Parts: sequence; structure tokens; C-alpha cells
Amino acid sequence: MIEEPDNLLRALEAALFAAEEPMSPAELSTVIGIDALGDALPRLAALYAGRGIELVERGGRWHFQTAADMAHILRRTREEPRKLSRAGIETLAIIAYHEPVSRAEIEAIRGVQISKGTLDVLLEAGWIRPAGRREAPGRPLLYATTPSFLTHFGLSSRKDLPGIADLKAAGLLDPVDLAFEQLQMETGGAPDDEE
Repeated sequence: MIEEPDNLLRALEAALFAAEEPMSPAELSTVIGIDALGDALPRLAALYAGRGIELVERGGRWHFQTAADMAHILRRTREEPRKLSRAGIETLAIIAYHEPVSRAEIEAIRGVQISKGTLDVLLEAGWIRPAGRREAPGRPLLYATTPSFLTHFGLSSRKDLPGIADLKAAGLLDPVDLAFEQLQMETGGAPDDEE
């Protein structure tokens, strides 16, 4: 059992370094055999602040990552970014702001059907996941975002998604979007305030 503060930080460091995926505080507690971590994770993160690697928390899970300003050093080959289709971007945004959401709900919001391929691309990227089934006729499959989505877009939680005011300020809403927003306000929908 780890008791001394320095040994606790060393044990956390070792567990996080060896982990294949980000870990929650509960998982870390189990791995190192301690009941509560207290403020150990933020203290360890502070020790790594400003270094070549950082300890970050995304969606309640912790992992080491290369410091953003050092990432260019590790690129050995030219990356070929895969562009996400407009349908993919719209679908991902709908899932992020309205999760958990069914395929039929996504189609109703977009106003067009989505191909299975669109959801497959998002599932393959690891940005969405099946999130159970709705208790409704046909029990439709629900989709939600993943911790990988948060990590990829640099978000700590879904609360960090830009709201309508942010999107307006960035000039990303066109008149059609503004009319849609007005309709939502009139009907009581405010998806950017949901968690």
C-alpha cells in the first residue's frame, strides 16, 4: 500500500505512463491500492506543467500527452489529414450538443437522412460510441461522444463546447442558423446548455 506523498506521486506517474488509455481517479486508486487520491493528480499535473509532456484531465480521465508546442518535433512523416464530410461534421455536432441521440433524431435535426457510412466514420475515429437504447418503440440505438472526442478537440468536458454567442462572435452562424436558433428559443430548446 502506498502511503507517503512522494511514493503516491511516483506510483501515479508509473501507472499513468504504463496505461494504454486515459484512467479515471477510481481506476488509478484500484491499480495502486489506495482508497483516495486526494489532490495527488492536480499536484502531479503541476509538476509536469511547462515540460515536454503534460499530465492532463479530459472528461474525468487522466493521461500524459506531448506538450502542444512540442508536437512538431515528433512528426516524422507528413500527416495526411482525412477530411470529414459536411454530413459527418453536422452529425458529430448534433451528437455532441444533444447526446444521447438516436439516428432518427439526428435526421430530424439535419432534415435529411444520414448514411450508415457517416456514423461508421465517426465510430471508427473513436469520437462517438453507442450509448444504449431509448425506451421507445423499436428501441432505437443512441449515440454519445467519447473521451477521445474531448481529447481530440482539446475539451475538458462537453461544457466547453462553444455556445451560440461564441459561434455568432466567430461569424460561424449564417441567417438560416440564426432562424433555427430563434425557433429553438421559441419552442424551449437550448441544446448548447445541456450536459
